[in-house]
Amino acid sequence: MLSRLTRSSSGALNSSGLAFRRRISQKHVEILGNKYPVDEVTNVTPSILSKVPLRLHTKPGHPLCTLRGLIEEHFAGFSHVSSFSPVVSPFKNFDELSFAKDHPGRAVTDSYYVNKDMMLRTHTSAHEVEMFRKGEDKWLLTADVYRRDEIDGSHYPVFHQVEGARIFDATPEGVKAVEEDNERLAQQLAKSNIEIEDVPHVSPTNPVQEGHDPVFAELVAKNLKLSLNGMILKLFGGGASKEPLKVRWIEAFFPFTSPSFEVEVFYQGKWLEILGSGVVVKATLDTAGVQNKIGWAFGLGLERIAMVLYSIPDIRLFWTEDERFLSQFKAGEITTFKPYSKYPACYKDVSFWLPAETSLHENDFCDLVRDTAGDLVEDVKKVDQFVHPKTKRTSVCYRINYRSMDRSLSNEETNQIQGQVVSELKSRFGVEIR
Repeated sequence: MLSRLTRSSSGALNSSGLAFRRRISQKHVEILGNKYPVDEVTNVTPSILSKVPLRLHTKPGHPLCTLRGLIEEHFAGFSHVSSFSPVVSPFKNFDELSFAKDHPGRAVTDSYYVNKDMMLRTHTSAHEVEMFRKGEDKWLLTADVYRRDEIDGSHYPVFHQVEGARIFDATPEGVKAVEEDNERLAQQLAKSNIEIEDVPHVSPTNPVQEGHDPVFAELVAKNLKLSLNGMILKLFGGGASKEPLKVRWIEAFFPFTSPSFEVEVFYQGKWLEILGSGVVVKATLDTAGVQNKIGWAFGLGLERIAMVLYSIPDIRLFWTEDERFLSQFKAGEITTFKPYSKYPACYKDVSFWLPAETSLHENDFCDLVRDTAGDLVEDVKKVDQFVHPKTKRTSVCYRINYRSMDRSLSNEETNQIQGQVVSELKSRFGVEIR
């Protein structure tokens, strides 16, 4: 349910794949014991593949696992699933969910492709049709997802989502069941310390789908909101403050729901976007072979919420094996993270001319840095770009901030890593260092 609908992408389809082919000699990549052939589209990297087996959301005591557990407690009567492989087809990841053919998420600059036929899922929604096809009427699915992205304290190319869905029979009995559930949920919220700023369940700008009964669709959208308001209260309403928890609903657009909504919660003095949701498009259920039903779905990112609830300042910390981090947390408890040190930053710039025949997307550069330096890099920023007036060559300068979460880096060590970055940059993309 969470999708980068406003992200843009550029670059040749196979630019990242060719760079990958330059640095490996094998004809296959292995993921969870399965071998997949490499082709001109392949752009998965060793650093990304090393994360696939870790499944942080299944490690007892880890903040992401605890948060997952709290959400599952709220939806206790739902099926809870977390075992699907992240390797899916582009058709499963995009087409089954009515993504446009020109959606930017399909580009190799935005997504990780194993080859032209398989990729690492970019969202848990990739398994929606599969779950509905199995006959599941209400379920939660938690999984690791993969997106090529920038490097900073709140973005990481691997993160974790929870997808939830519930569908109802489109019959008079189904209508009655939803009405009764809505009444029950509304009574529970009326007794709670929560203040909800709502929008219409259905509107001209957030319409009912063709083929859906307008009255029933509105009831289902209301059921979605009531269910999620209760979950949000469970996650964010446990503090000592006497002030009510403030939640607001906002109209949104997703390819796979209508009407669609985003939700924000006012927490620690600011509004935070929590999740995306909506009434499942009929085409998704039709693809799954599910007839005469209507339902809702939502998706949320665990890291985004955990960073707020646990006061974790850097997304890289979720992946550390340092006991000073891991020992602070216990299963089932949300506690405030206590920083054990703030090590000094070390900034290094790299400037280079781009060859005319090479396409270098910013995400290509970030992947190169991750492959070379791993999590020793806190952020990467493009600080300059210009075109020479005579030669028409393009010059780019990136500033890399090296800062370990666990120890101080010496200037000598940082220089050595920077040298490897420069060497890889020249080797993979044929740039000319300035």
